[in-house]
Amino acid sequence: MPPRPRILICSTIVWAHDDVKALLGSIADVVYDDAPNRKTFLAEFKPGGKYEGTIGIYRENESAKKLGVFDKELIDGLPSSVKWIAHNGAGYDPVDVRACIAKGIYLSNTPGAVDDATATTALYLLISTLRQYSLAERSLRSLKWKPAGINTHAHDVTGRTLGILGLGGIGLRLAELVQSFPMRVIYHSRNRNPKAPSYCEYFENVEEMLAQTDVLSVHVPLRPDTVGLVGEKWIRALKPKSIIINTARGKVIDEEALIRALEDGHLAAAGLDVYPNEPEVNPRFLEFPQVTLLPHMGTENQDSQRKMEVRALSNLRDFLTTGRGKDLVQEYSQQQHKATAVPPKVISKL
Repeated sequence: MPPRPRILICSTIVWAHDDVKALLGSIADVVYDDAPNRKTFLAEFKPGGKYEGTIGIYRENESAKKLGVFDKELIDGLPSSVKWIAHNGAGYDPVDVRACIAKGIYLSNTPGAVDDATATTALYLLISTLRQYSLAERSLRSLKWKPAGINTHAHDVTGRTLGILGLGGIGLRLAELVQSFPMRVIYHSRNRNPKAPSYCEYFENVEEMLAQTDVLSVHVPLRPDTVGLVGEKWIRALKPKSIIINTARGKVIDEEALIRALEDGHLAAAGLDVYPNEPEVNPRFLEFPQVTLLPHMGTENQDSQRKMEVRALSNLRDFLTTGRGKDLVQEYSQQQHKATAVPPKVISKL
């Protein structure tokens, strides 16, 4: 009888311990990474090492504290037995997908599991910046009651126009949430989203959308072609006194262009949950009292985090049992790869 496939948990499971057993316990040997650094981690894949024969890897972002991101150097150092990396997170920029493709490793993420939590974070930033609640709370906590003139900077949410840049799962959920006011919802994506409800109006021309936008919420993934996507030109195309919300990735927005627009008043406010060099935050943002800042709180709750863990684990199970997980990242569809990584004899034994 051939040995069971080995799955490496890199590095911890926080909420879904029982799900590891339920999803993988009967079909794989599960080992947990305890390497103190990258060098030791890669050495354990060699013959006789604890990770020898690993087929799939579950990766979560805390592992970067010891191993760093899964960059080309790390991916190239993995053995040929590794065929699938299940990344826990919707954004997968900490994993070099091009290096994975070149090495014949498939990469999945966790779309859907993050939608509600990230959309509600964007909704909080939207409400806080329009109504200036963050500034008001900071004033109260310093025993100063209401800031003078705050009413001249605050607006109702109802009737405002929300522009969504990237109408994927998170953007769709945010569009649904703001209907409770309601807000007008307009959006731009590379293509019209066939799942978009009738109240979401598509703009093929992004600058035409920006010209009608009161609040721009950014929901595009970080890839080489989206670094600085929201730059000087697009920011200046927004209506004067508009607001930018970012719960995607910090590098998607040109930070210096954003600061200039806050300085000269073209932007009334901004709500940020993500930054280019986390956990570092540009101290210039602290100079703008009208800006609401969060420390990447998008999915920082136990319910969403468990969903994300289960989704990543389920991708590994699907890979082991069918040869293909459900959440291959989009670069694989562009490459038109066909997942045939698990030998048929292994699948038939599971």
